Amino acid sequence: MTTAPRSPERELLPTATPARTRAALRELVRPHRALAAAGALVMVAATAVGLLTQPLLGHIVDLGTERKAADALTLPVVLLVLVAVAQGVATALGMSLVSRLGETVLAELRERFVERALSLPLDRLERAGSGDLNARVTRDVSRVADAIRTALPELVRSGLSIVLTLAALAVLDRRFLLAALLAVPVQAYTARWYVRNAGPLYATERIATGAQQQQLLDTIGGAATVRAYRAEDAHTARVTERSKAAVDLTLRGVQLVLRFYSRLHVAEYTGLAAVLVTGFLLVRGGSVSIGTATAAALYFHSLFGPVNTALVLLDDAQSATAGLARLVGVVDEPVPVVAERERPADFAGVPTVTVEGVGHAYVPGRSVLSDVDLVLRPKEKVALVGASGAGKTTLAKIVVGIHRPSSGRVDVGGTEPAEGARTVALVTQEVHVFSGPLTEDLRLARPDATDEELRDALRRVGALGWAEALPEGLDTVVGEGGHRLTADRAQQLALARLVLADPPVAVLDEATAEAGSAGAGRLEEAAERALEGRTALVVAHRLSQAASADRVVVMEDGRIAESGTHDELLAAGGPYAALWRAWAENRSSARP
Repeated sequence: MTTAPRSPERELLPTATPARTRAALRELVRPHRALAAAGALVMVAATAVGLLTQPLLGHIVDLGTERKAADALTLPVVLLVLVAVAQGVATALGMSLVSRLGETVLAELRERFVERALSLPLDRLERAGSGDLNARVTRDVSRVADAIRTALPELVRSGLSIVLTLAALAVLDRRFLLAALLAVPVQAYTARWYVRNAGPLYATERIATGAQQQQLLDTIGGAATVRAYRAEDAHTARVTERSKAAVDLTLRGVQLVLRFYSRLHVAEYTGLAAVLVTGFLLVRGGSVSIGTATAAALYFHSLFGPVNTALVLLDDAQSATAGLARLVGVVDEPVPVVAERERPADFAGVPTVTVEGVGHAYVPGRSVLSDVDLVLRPKEKVALVGASGAGKTTLAKIVVGIHRPSSGRVDVGGTEPAEGARTVALVTQEVHVFSGPLTEDLRLARPDATDEELRDALRRVGALGWAEALPEGLDTVVGEGGHRLTADRAQQLALARLVLADPPVAVLDEATAEAGSAGAGRLEEAAERALEGRTALVVAHRLSQAASADRVVVMEDGRIAESGTHDELLAAGGPYAALWRAWAENRSSARP
């Protein structure tokens, strides 16, 4: 079970409950029980061997107090060396097994997280904001990874050392064990106090960090708009406010850790004093030798490291647990199941798209679309035009299946559109070029495409010439760290993917907006060729695209204002004619 934290601005992705987080961890470890058991057994053996050190040192003390000959020290010293070597080898082997277990579990968790994150509907991610997912992908994964690589092996070793050392104290004399246990109430109270306060604090810090990153992304990504509206001070104030909230929570965490350490020192003093006093009384009463009392004191002193390590690692454990809960929350997030459907035979692979009475609101009470009715006939190209905020992109995403309409219905050849289905494909102005060979980037649309099919797709959108002219041809590494593609070439690459995917319905959402005037004509021709033989809905950034469409639909305030061919709407003298005149005048004034 997961709980979804809310913010006044964003509907964050869910965070798993503690019970669900533990259950998910058990599910990940269960297939590797043999590796876990082997690691635990080797670590037990390493710790048990190491516990021979204190009795050997105590024996050496007894030899000294009894004034034995120097050669009597040879055997215990040799045994100390052998113990050190054996413990070192066994510890290294055990730590490697535990680390291997941790890395294997971490790899599986990452794979599940990435798989589910890529499967989430885009409208769900939009409601959460990219900052929330970004914080989970970066900071939360990093915290969990660090804990598995460093904290987990040390915690296992420390826990075994504590248990076996207490058992060794009881073997020497149970009164030593009782004296050592005087430190336990202080340590237990400290650990409980810390866990109770640290968990909620770290979870809140994660949310605050996600909000901070989201604000930074919004401000930097929209820098041009922020400057255009002279909103720099307002956005700076928001960044400052959210950064301060994140820093304040971090400082509260530092203060919590400092108080945690101070209480541990009290426990150490209490336990060591009790063991020393007990040893003094037992030696004076003749119950134990000085060497045994020395061994008991050394045993307790050796607990300082493991106990402090175990309790200090609670900090890493709490931090990692908070991050793990956020990762499991995403892994458990339900995603729509897209069933593969055969294309209905009555439209021979190119369907009719029917939008009937569609309304949509991102926020209740604030409609973006209202009573939209639209029919796209097979192989018809329809251009959507209108002012910014008219609802064009929202309607396009509903047709694709990214958003489900708040009211009404969309029918694509007898089926409801669904994100991830192959009936409808979307190409937007925000094109991502994946890092790797150009051929692999293209095969994202059709993994089994041959090299000749890749060339045909590039040729169809007019990109084969520059693709073959790259340093290594189609095998050239593009994207981050490779050959950078210009905006119009990246858009041609996206259109080539569309050709390879070969959906019967295509939606272009201002897919030529980023080309710039120099490449606009070339890119519009590429889009025309990519859309041949398909039912197409084009959100037009340039009205030249609308002029070449079979039909133009004008949207105003979330409604269809008028519909018709380019010539019909110009003759009607309505909103489209006004948009055309303004666009034409702007083009004329921009020419030198």
